Amino acid sequence: MSDAVKTTGLELRSLITSDGELRLSLERVPTPEPGPGQLLVKVQASPINPSDLGLLLGPADMATLKASGEGADATLTAKVPPQRMGALRPRLDQSLAVGNEGAGLVIKAGQGAEAYLGKTVAMLGGAMYAEHRLVGAAEVMVLPEGATAADGASCFVNPLTALSMVEVMRREGHKALVHTAAASNLGQMLNKICLKDGVPLVNIVRSDAQAKILRDIGAKYVLDSTSDTFMADLTDAMEETGATLAFDAIGGGDLANKILVAMEAALNRKAEVYSRYGSPVHKQVYIYGGLELRRTEIDRSIGMAWGVGGWLLTYFLQKIGAADAQKLRDRVMAELTTTFASHYTAEISLAEVLKPETVAAYTRKATGEKYLVNPAKA
Repeated sequence: MSDAVKTTGLELRSLITSDGELRLSLERVPTPEPGPGQLLVKVQASPINPSDLGLLLGPADMATLKASGEGADATLTAKVPPQRMGALRPRLDQSLAVGNEGAGLVIKAGQGAEAYLGKTVAMLGGAMYAEHRLVGAAEVMVLPEGATAADGASCFVNPLTALSMVEVMRREGHKALVHTAAASNLGQMLNKICLKDGVPLVNIVRSDAQAKILRDIGAKYVLDSTSDTFMADLTDAMEETGATLAFDAIGGGDLANKILVAMEAALNRKAEVYSRYGSPVHKQVYIYGGLELRRTEIDRSIGMAWGVGGWLLTYFLQKIGAADAQKLRDRVMAELTTTFASHYTAEISLAEVLKPETVAAYTRKATGEKYLVNPAKA
């Protein structure tokens, strides 16, 4: 098998220059040789997640996108607004590899890792938009018999995020959840988990079509934030479920505030004694996404027992430790093609990632649309 391994491979790179230009290109790099305990994987599937777009495109203005060259020689450029450059200082003039997670075939194995040779494995750790990826054997998950690389490509970020949301709820003493942008791939997984585990979940979406996606898989509480009765419906759902914890993928604007207001109002419906400080029950919103880049607005009509903060999967897994994190990974593998199944709009090659019309498609962040990069595709 090792005789067929190419000496070089293509890798997608993102560079933002100090004069404010984004450059995306394919770079030919030497194929690494696995050392003891390491694996060389032929990458066959890697999703484009919202977290990937942050590194891939940064805050570049897509209206200024320009393409040149074709195939492996293709290059995309775009301008970064001057007001956004300050936050980018640590990455300026560095060519960065992209792609958080992926899956593929082990084509070489170092000493002590020979048992992985020929296995299809899932990986996390960046640089997945590449023909080859060198990883430690201890860092991969071997996919179940019959599962494809596409089945396992998204088995880290979304599944572990959804499972971790429920884990946070339990560890922090809450009894129900609220989730925004809830019809996403991640949101659908979270619904399946909550339905299976008996966890009440309040879903917030922005259209009837999104609401239907969730109701079709059995979701009970599905609220449209564009509805005239949204706040009343949200407060009723908070009262019925007792939800005091929310995970917000939107980030900007006043949705986090509306959630806290509804939680407070629901708690006060059951209060037996008035307090000018509001309910003593803690209400928490964790912002884990940035679909809306405006500032987060909190108007403080929510009592004194509340919190709004950022939340990241990586930090949470580090916090709970290797043993508990492994339990979450084990569940993902056990339910890979059911609870944690992902569906893709299209499979694209590395060169196709750099086509302007494809960029326009995968940056839409449309509900139900998810693109899969296959670096092995010609």
